[in-house]
Amino acid sequence: MAFEGLTGKLQSVFDRLRGKGKITEEDLDQALRDVRLALLEADVNFKVVKEFIASVREKAIGREVHKSFTPAMVIIDVVHKELTALMGGAQSRLSRASRPPTVVMAVGLQGAGKTTTCAKLARHLQKQHARPLLVAADVYRPAAAEQLKVLGGQIGVDVFLPGGRTDPVEIAASAVDHARAHGYDYVVVDTAGRLHVDEMMMDELRQMRERIKPDETLLVVDAMTGQEAVRVAETFHRELSLTGVVLTKLDGDTRGGAALSVKAVTGCPIKFAATGEKIDALEPFHPDRMASRILGMGDMLTLIEKAQAEIDAEKAKEMERKIRSASFTFDDFLEQMEQLRKLGPLDQLLDMLPGASRMKELRAFQLDEKKMARLEAIVKSMTKEERANPDILNASRRQRIARGSGNSIQDVNRFIKQFEEVRKMMKQMSSLSGKKGGWNFLKGKGGRPFRFPF
Repeated sequence: MAFEGLTGKLQSVFDRLRGKGKITEEDLDQALRDVRLALLEADVNFKVVKEFIASVREKAIGREVHKSFTPAMVIIDVVHKELTALMGGAQSRLSRASRPPTVVMAVGLQGAGKTTTCAKLARHLQKQHARPLLVAADVYRPAAAEQLKVLGGQIGVDVFLPGGRTDPVEIAASAVDHARAHGYDYVVVDTAGRLHVDEMMMDELRQMRERIKPDETLLVVDAMTGQEAVRVAETFHRELSLTGVVLTKLDGDTRGGAALSVKAVTGCPIKFAATGEKIDALEPFHPDRMASRILGMGDMLTLIEKAQAEIDAEKAKEMERKIRSASFTFDDFLEQMEQLRKLGPLDQLLDMLPGASRMKELRAFQLDEKKMARLEAIVKSMTKEERANPDILNASRRQRIARGSGNSIQDVNRFIKQFEEVRKMMKQMSSLSGKKGGWNFLKGKGGRPFRFPF
């Protein structure tokens, strides 16, 4: 997962500082040496690391320690603020034209995930109640237009196809005219990439930019390529005056060097990050929230936003009622698993919980998607009556369920026992929480998250 190695190393540094009642200049120097090494191992640009360490040192020395804070907390606060500044400070939103459509031109090398990212961006805009038009302006890669057409079909977004034309500039210009005439809010242009940066490609992109005058020129770059991604960003920015960067495959980049370097080196803000293969896996990039994730502080704001967007409020209210009355059934378990999956991969959700990176047992469980699938198989092997009334699950029924789900009888017994224990626990917690309730997280309003500790 993103920044996994860096997060672990930084937490080790800060743990050593927390054990000290007073931090000397020597302690600070040692901590900053460790931070510097951790950043370099994360493939962060050398010059960026040098400037970052100097800035942290300058702000940390002589910083007044409030009586309610420890010196270690002050250092962590400085590092958090500097990480946030390094990645851009504040969120950089998509520009919006004064008169629609807003034109977004996506550029980049082959293999960075440009076509998929265009579809993900269209889906993001769709969620904002906008009407986007996807444009297939890559006439060189075989089946590029067909791929965009399929992706557009999956999310219900119109795709402007070449229609026999071979000039990408003309295709893009015609698409913008079409969007203007038919009331689209956004035009997302998928341009052709190359295996490497070449003058012919850049000249074509410059011509397109001059012709369609995009409000946003976004570079789509593979975060896993590290410093190569930063060099590509520098070249494209020099040639095309980029307005932003989209980092793809950030979920697979355990180092994070590109995310921490690209803004500082190019001056271009990171506007979005792709965190998975699904069409919904595109997040606006928030530097402060990302800094919190890197330091193991979690990112509850993003988690709550996901809940607000994905979880059905009416179903959440009904779930809360069942929890309070202890009438939670195995069918509800299946529905809850489906709701949870809408929020994204479990390991990414875990990264958003403060301190979760330290909970080894919880992480080991949560990452075991196969185990979750086995539990679902057990429930689906039950009859409708058994799901609604677990009390009738005698020995012969459990043996049948074990055979039907491909699990051992011990696995089935353990799951049923844990299910009953959790149901009792939820009943107790609901009675303690009173009218305010402890399950408001499912409504997207924060509070205690609902999860099964199986």
